Amino acid sequence: MANPERDYLLGVINRFIGLFSRRIQHLTKNETTREYPFVAMDTRQVFDELLLVSDYCENVLNRDLSSLKFIDIGCGFGNVMLFAEQFGFSVYGLEKDEASLEIARDFFEPHQLIEEDLRTFPRYSEFDIIYYFCPLTEGEREFERYLEEEIRPQTILIANYKRSKEIYSDRRFKRLSKDLPVWIKVWK
Repeated sequence: MANPERDYLLGVINRFIGLFSRRIQHLTKNETTREYPFVAMDTRQVFDELLLVSDYCENVLNRDLSSLKFIDIGCGFGNVMLFAEQFGFSVYGLEKDEASLEIARDFFEPHQLIEEDLRTFPRYSEFDIIYYFCPLTEGEREFERYLEEEIRPQTILIANYKRSKEIYSDRRFKRLSKDLPVWIKVWK
């Protein structure tokens, strides 16, 4: 069902996100042959994904959203974290690019920003909801397999523009939406 008021607001938000994105892309220290500079996901889809996940957590898992740890892998300046925070999740971001982190530090407390490389981060299993948007140009399939292995059962995975399609037949995961790339890991 169309919701023009929501689309107007999200359109305005997209413009502001675009402004920050362009600034960061020019200053990125990422090795752009192997990893993307920050590129923002369309907030309309992010909003729909977070709405689905929050409804599922509250109504199916009977969980208080504030008790759930949400991490955005390759968080950039934290735009998805801002949305997730408004939904009530306890938010964290994983980022190694200093240009992105410089802006993110204006929005979040130091303990919410983890300055590490996503390929070597050892604590994915600590989080209840994991979000990413295609962060690598090289090695993404290996990263996805590693992440899917490391997360614990009952972790929700929001995986935009996955390279590997193996999750579609992986019995450890249950897809929560036919339209959105959201899964829950049901067993190890």
